[in-house]
Amino acid sequence: MTSLVELSNPSQLREKEIKLLAVLRGMGRVIVAYSGGTDSAYLAWAAHQALGENAVAITADSASIPESHKRDAEAFVRQFGIRHEYIETYEFDNPDYVQNNPDRCFHCKDELFTRLEQVGRERGIAHIIYGVNKDDLGDYRPGQNAAKIHQVRAPLVEAGLTKAEIRELSRAAGLPTWDRPASACLSSRIPYGTPVTIQNVKTVEAGEEEIRALGFRQFRVRFHGEVVRLEIARDEMERALTLEMAAKFTAIFKALGFKYVTLDLEGYRQGSLNEVLKLK
Repeated sequence: MTSLVELSNPSQLREKEIKLLAVLRGMGRVIVAYSGGTDSAYLAWAAHQALGENAVAITADSASIPESHKRDAEAFVRQFGIRHEYIETYEFDNPDYVQNNPDRCFHCKDELFTRLEQVGRERGIAHIIYGVNKDDLGDYRPGQNAAKIHQVRAPLVEAGLTKAEIRELSRAAGLPTWDRPASACLSSRIPYGTPVTIQNVKTVEAGEEEIRALGFRQFRVRFHGEVVRLEIARDEMERALTLEMAAKFTAIFKALGFKYVTLDLEGYRQGSLNEVLKLK
C-alpha cells in the first residue's frame, strides 16, 4: 500500500478532502450511487459528513451484485449512521445488456441512473453522484458515458483524488473499506459475446464464495462456458499452486457444472476480459 508521504504532502491531501466536502455542500442534497467498494464508501461517508441526512446512499438490488457485497455495504452504513436504501434495477430485462457486448456496462449504469433519477424527481433531489476517481478516467469504462448522459457528477474527480489517495484518506478516517480489494459486478466475469444471465452470474458468485472460504483475498472466477478460469493475486499464487489446492478447486467447480477447471498463470489483473478488445 502506498504511504501518505509517497502520495503527496499531507497538507495537500487534506486540501483535496476539504475541496471534496465543499463540492458536496454546494449540492445541498444528493443521492450517492453506492456499491460498498472503497471509492463509493468513502464518497458516501464524505457526503454524510458534508450533508448529514441530506445525503442518501442507494444501492442497486441486482443479481449482478454479490450478496456478500450487499452485506458489507449494509455493515458500513450502519457503522457510520449513513442513510441507505436499495432500489430495484432491471438490466437483465434489457436484451442489449444480456447479449453482453463491450458496451454492457453502459446499459447497466444507464438503468441504474434512470432509476435514481426517478427517485430524485420524486424527492426533489437534483444531484446524483458516483464514485469514479481520477485514475478511472483513462480506463475503458462505458459506464462513464451513461453518467455523462444522465449528468451524474463525480466529486472524487472534481477534487482530483486518485485511488491511492482515497485509500489513504479512508484509512485516516478509520473506514474499514480503506484496503478493500478492487471489486466489480458479477457480470464482469462473463466474456463479451457470452450472454449474461442470472443463472451464470449466480454460478460465478457461488464459486467465488467458495474461493473466499478457502482464505483467498484477491481473485476472480471467469466464466468460459464449460471452462472456468481462476485468477488469483500473484502474492497468493504460491498457495494456489499445490496439488492439494488443485483438488479443492476441481471439486468446487465441477460441482457447479464446469467440465474443465483452469488456473490463469498470469494471476489476477483488473479488467482482464478487456484484453481481447486491445487486440482488435
